[in-house]
Amino acid sequence: MKKIVIGISGSSGAVYADLLLKKLVSLKDQWSVAGVVASKNARINWRLELGTEMEIPSSMTLYGQEDFNAPFASGSARYDTMIICPCSMGTLGRIAHGISDDLLTRSADVMLKEKRKLILVPRETPLSLIHLRNMTLLAECGAHILPAIPSFYSGPESIKDLLATVVDRALDLAGFELDSKRWGD
Repeated sequence: MKKIVIGISGSSGAVYADLLLKKLVSLKDQWSVAGVVASKNARINWRLELGTEMEIPSSMTLYGQEDFNAPFASGSARYDTMIICPCSMGTLGRIAHGISDDLLTRSADVMLKEKRKLILVPRETPLSLIHLRNMTLLAECGAHILPAIPSFYSGPESIKDLLATVVDRALDLAGFELDSKRWGD
């Protein structure tokens, strides 16, 4: 049973975060604890893009950005994985340079120092040289960089199906067993 943290930062792509949370609920038999931390801008984007206030499933716990008492703010809590989806380039840059000034970046810092899985799902284009160097630095430190680039070989029939290709890849990287369209299926 996994202990997982979901970070939601202020990049456009709230729909990815919403789908990720819903998929995790359907995989509840594979995790014991799920903490969620969302930035102020994530809440704003959620409202703008999805037309509702951010809702976290009742099986998960939402922590405030300044709540450094959250269990995953310390390596001793032994969380397995953190997925930041979507991950803004500002958040990615702060993580890359060890600036852990809020719970979101502190938790990512903990994952890196503890050599646990940190999966970042940036949703930005075009990429500047700064973005590319920050992603390279994080990859060299052990983070998984999974750009929100959907795949088309599954023959998606809806936007949701298309977006699920990104969410499913993140969950695959996190070690979850899920029913997903695979290459060659």
